[in-house]
Order: sequence, then C-alpha cells, then structure tokens
Amino acid sequence: MLKAALDDIFDQALVSHGFTNYMRDDELISSCSADPITGIAPEHLRYVFTFCVVAEAETALAESSWGRSMDERLINYESGVNLDGYVWGVTWQMLCPGAHIVQDSERAGHWTTALNRDFHEVRVETNGHNLTLVFSELEVSKVEQGYAPFTGPNGGPDVKIPFDPPPAS
Repeated sequence: MLKAALDDIFDQALVSHGFTNYMRDDELISSCSADPITGIAPEHLRYVFTFCVVAEAETALAESSWGRSMDERLINYESGVNLDGYVWGVTWQMLCPGAHIVQDSERAGHWTTALNRDFHEVRVETNGHNLTLVFSELEVSKVEQGYAPFTGPNGGPDVKIPFDPPPAS
C-alpha cells in the first residue's frame, strides 16, 4: 500500500510541503495529471505522513546552481524565466526521481521499537529539494483547487498552552 501510494506521484508536481496546522503530521500536496489524450482530469492529492518524528528538507541543487539562483527576480516566474538560474517562481517541483521507502532504516527501526508501532522512512526527491520523513502511517486523499494548508488562529499562538519541557540530560 505504501509503495503503491508513493509510486502514484512519480513524475508529478510537488506544489506544497510542510507540517499540518496542528504540527504533528507532515503533508505533501501533489498536482497529478495524465496525458490529455487519456481524458483523465488532473487532480490534487494530499499525502499526510502521520506521527511524523523526522521531517528534513535539503537542497537538490548543486552549489553552482545555487550561486546562479539567488537573484530575487527568480522567485517570480515572469521576472525570472529568462535569467540564468533556478526559477523558484514556477511554484512547483518535479517529483522525479520521486519517492521511495528507505529499506532497513535505522531511524524507523528506532521509533518502531520506542513506540511499539510500525514506522517507515521515506525519501522524496525532486528537482529542487529532497525530503526525508520518518512516520507511522500514510493517509492519501483528494483536495480541491484552492486548498490552503496553513490556517492559523487570529492573533497568533495562545501563550496559555502549557509547555512540558523534555527532561534534563
């Protein structure tokens, strides 16, 4: 099931990624389309990696590409399309080579033992960033155009929420 779900987004577009608004799970939004000749309508899929204990993002660009990609005009497609650098303003990244399960993951094994439930490590590779996620379950659903991952309380965080600090080491 996990492998099949990850295979479904191969060569599609990553349009959003980050923690859910309740900050426990990590979500990835993919814009998926088929060849127009198939008649299959494009759709947006929401991948929620539940009980996410590791969420890492790192660049997929070489240092030489970064050096050419720091011009602020590159964050807007219209002003960056003809410049020499990575055009961040396309607002999506190609899911290629895609997502795969890290076999025999030490990190997933650690959390499986610690919490007595199955954990998995997945590596998501795009042409802009690579993501590493360690999580317990994956939920996949369709979302409508305009879905907004971030919704926050008016006025900011409620500072009355108790904080339970980790034990001193």
